[in-house]
Amino acid sequence: MDIPTGIRRVPPPDLDSVASDPVLVERIRTEIEREGPLTFARFMELALYEPDHGYYRSPDARPGRGGDFLTAPEAHPIFGRALARHVADAWRACGGPPAFVIREHGAGSGALAVAILDGLAVEEPELYRAVRYRAVEVESSRLIELGERLAAAGHANRLEPDDGRPIVGLVIANEVLDALPTHRVEGDDGDVGLREVFVDWKDGAFVDAPGATSTAALAQRLTDEGVTLRPDQRAEICLAVDAWMAEAAAGLEHGVITLIDYGYPAAELYDAVRRPRGTLAAYLGHRAHEDPYRAVGRQDLTAHVDTTAVERAAAAVGLGHVASTTQSAFLAGLGVGELLVELQSGAEATLQRYLEARAALVRMIDPAAMGRFRVLAFARAVDPAATFRGLSRAPD
Repeated sequence: MDIPTGIRRVPPPDLDSVASDPVLVERIRTEIEREGPLTFARFMELALYEPDHGYYRSPDARPGRGGDFLTAPEAHPIFGRALARHVADAWRACGGPPAFVIREHGAGSGALAVAILDGLAVEEPELYRAVRYRAVEVESSRLIELGERLAAAGHANRLEPDDGRPIVGLVIANEVLDALPTHRVEGDDGDVGLREVFVDWKDGAFVDAPGATSTAALAQRLTDEGVTLRPDQRAEICLAVDAWMAEAAAGLEHGVITLIDYGYPAAELYDAVRRPRGTLAAYLGHRAHEDPYRAVGRQDLTAHVDTTAVERAAAAVGLGHVASTTQSAFLAGLGVGELLVELQSGAEATLQRYLEARAALVRMIDPAAMGRFRVLAFARAVDPAATFRGLSRAPD
């Protein structure tokens, strides 16, 4: 399995030393006994988002060097400084309005927010005065930490609560879609050609339980994309992306939606030679492995994003497709190299800070790591002649 990795500078953890959340395990087991085997999408929903016990509902660190995985914004602020230029392009594409909202899904502790606002304050002071930042988080307690972080950086007056109303602005989601609950399926040589992999409870543990598909929408998704799985080939189908895109689009009156995640077009994602067992992965202590039933509630679960499905979902809710590219090309188009050079000068410049930024940037643009992440941009009611620096280069 080709699993994207972040910076690995900590010893790999002993996976057996991290126990599952016992309350969460009991809740899932009880639901299985009551309802029968669960779809993996339901299991993933509970494992990640169950209040007080799901992975993303815990007060513990998640992304970051002290957590279980490292996203680009946590790796170094240079990522957010580059995205500030994309924000500026989106603002101009909307006609430079006096009020402009950035809505970030999965905002976490605010690393990306601080870096973007820092960049706007330096390069785009007029936009900085116009901008308001709205953070969307499944765990509301994290918004307190985010507010404190922005206040410490001098941006307290840029943050405002998100009331869900449509905005004029930019919607950002960095590594969000990969954590949407996904169904697991496998090819079958029968009439339907598809089985679903459910989750059952046997002999005191969660186990795979193949059976007939829970919804015809699974086979229809593959049919619509021209995909046929080989017998016993495993894959993931995220039906939740349609509802996510519909909600994101409903919250955008005028502006741009930019999504950054690891994934592929359907024809590549479901390639039986490269990914015969699918892309589902678990992250624990900066280590990737393939057992979704280990450390339930205390490890992340992800699957590669079907970018074809995302583009189709966006079109279905009336969004225009601006561009799809790679993170490497996106950052290059935004002039991230210039930002790196700037770190060599100035009152706070040190060799150590420069080397740290360079090392982080290498991971962000390396096609063997984060550089191959996909960047997808969609728009509603923007200037058709608008240019977006990060989207003007051909993907790698």
